Order: sequence, then C-alpha cells, then structure tokens
Amino acid sequence: MYVKSLDLKNYRNFEKLSLLPDPGINIIYGGNAQGKTNILEAIYLGGTTKSHRGTKDRDIIRMGEEESHLRMHIIKADNDYRIDMHLKKNKPKGIAIGGIPIRRAGELFGIVNMVFFSPEDLSIIKNGPSERRKFMDLILCELDRIYLSNLMQYNKCLNQRNRLLHDIFFNPKLETELDIWDEQLRNYGSRLIEKRTEFTESLNETAGRIHQNLTGKSEILEVSYEKNTEISDFADKQNKNREADLKLKNTSAGPHRDDLCISVNGMDLRIYGSQGQQRTAALSLKLSEIQMIEKAANEKPVLLLDDVLSELDRDRQNYLLSSIKETQTFITCTGLDEFVKSSFNADRVFHVVKGGIE
Repeated sequence: MYVKSLDLKNYRNFEKLSLLPDPGINIIYGGNAQGKTNILEAIYLGGTTKSHRGTKDRDIIRMGEEESHLRMHIIKADNDYRIDMHLKKNKPKGIAIGGIPIRRAGELFGIVNMVFFSPEDLSIIKNGPSERRKFMDLILCELDRIYLSNLMQYNKCLNQRNRLLHDIFFNPKLETELDIWDEQLRNYGSRLIEKRTEFTESLNETAGRIHQNLTGKSEILEVSYEKNTEISDFADKQNKNREADLKLKNTSAGPHRDDLCISVNGMDLRIYGSQGQQRTAALSLKLSEIQMIEKAANEKPVLLLDDVLSELDRDRQNYLLSSIKETQTFITCTGLDEFVKSSFNADRVFHVVKGGIE
C-alpha cells in the first residue's frame, strides 16, 4: 500500500500543493515553520479523518479562508482509492471515497493503514496512562471496526453517566437511572477489555523481540495490561464505587482507567527508567505497531516519521531505517545532513520553503 498523490488547497500554510511521492523513501526537508509537518498531518488526516495533533478542522483551514480541500490517491492491493475531504469552519467535514460520500468517518478505517511517529511518541512511557490507552486504541481501531464502534459507544455511555452524576447532585431521585448506564458500560467495556487483553499479549511478544535486537539482548522488555477492573468484577466494582462517584461526579470503574505497564529487566520504566531506556522502549512499541498492522492487514502501512531521526542516536537511527524496507515512508528533517546522505538512499526528496515545494 502506498500514497500515489496528495493535493491540498488552503490547507494550513499551503495555498495549493500537489505532491507525487515515491512508493519508497520520501524525504521532506526544510527550515522550521515551513510546512513539513503539515504535509504529514494531511496524509494522516486523509487516512484517518483525524489530525495527529488533535487539531479541530477550523484550525487547519488556511488563515483568511473559509474552506479547505484534501484529495489523496491510495494504491492498495492494485486498487486505486480516491479520498476527498472538504473542511469547513463551522460545519462537519465532508468525506468521499471514489466520489461517493460516506456518512461516518469510521467507514474510512481499514482502507488506509498508517503509522505516525513523532518526537512526542518517544515520551509515551513517561507520560500519563491516557497516552498509553490512546496508543492501544489507535491501533485497535485501525484494524478492527467493531472495536471502533464499541469504543465510541462506551465513550458515549461514559459521558452520559458522568452527566447524570452531575444532575443527581441537584435531583437525587435520578440516582435510579445509574443502573441503566452501569449496564451499558459493562456491556461495551467488557468487549474493550477482551480485545485489549488479546492486543497486549501480541504486543508483548512483538515488542519484546524487537527490544532485544535493539539492545543487543541486554534488556528484556515486558508489556502487561493493567486493567482497572476484570470483566467478572466489573459490576461489583461499580456498586462499591458508586458513593465515591456521586461525590466526585465522575466514573471511576471501567477501561477508561486502564494502563499499560512497560518494564525492562523487571523494572517499571514509567517510574524508574532513564530517558534513554524510555526512548528505546518507545521505539520498540512503535516498530511493533508497524509489524502488527502488517500482520493483521497483510499490507505494509504507510510510515510517517516527523523529525524523529534527530531525537535518536546513531544505532537506533540505523535500526529504525533498516526496519522500514519496502515500506512507503515519509521522513521530515531540517536538512540533508551527512547521516541521511550516507546511511540510505532516498527515492525522492522534497524541499519545503514557505508553503511551497521545490
């Protein structure tokens, strides 16, 4: 699978952009604030409907304009998919596949498989549990539409329950309605827990193998799933925590409180790991993401590396680059330094200058 073309109009600092990448290695270089990351963001947006930055659509539209357009052609298993997106400031985005509008953004999942790797991902270990849950959910949603649907329903029920907890403060008679939402949370939450359990087992095996290669077999990486509740104990924990939930007006039991424990040689990296160990473990997780997607989808994902090489030492740079053979890759960097020139051959190079391509 690879991106055949990308066309942008009024997208961030680009008035117009037409990009014809190579199916292999593409380098996008230029100074700071020229638009390199915006190109990677557009590719990711075209494949997932979301910005990796979490940016709202209206903030993506070029300053002074009311609309933005994105068109991307994807080649997958000899099929050509045309994805069109129409961003408006005060309306939901319009999305079409092959000229046919789709009603839900989730319909795009599964067509395009992408892995986005930025310097922020190197902090996934030391950041809070929400970052590690996000890491799990992004991969699972990309590979399993049923999981995506269950996650959306769970979050909807969670928001409704939290809103009800606030309303009960003013009207205590509403407390009986909590039973309805508790049952819905258990229904969808149990499905999430089951899939996350399977995912973590696979991640532990894949990441452990990669980490041993990265560290010359000097470190054993283990990834374990820290469930907030077992499926069998979900109802009991909801009942036990109800009084506290009413006081705090927040739901305390469920997979929205899950975490991943990442340890090396039995040491919890979240607490005791050095910055170097945390970064190496994060790299192992991201490389695992590539392999797991390839195995599940039987297609290599498109890889987006946003200024990551400058954050890694030489050995880790070489390992990363040797792992992406036969994978369409977009690499942003500030300049074509000696490392890039000598370590591998780029198939196409783009120079970004003030919202334009040279």
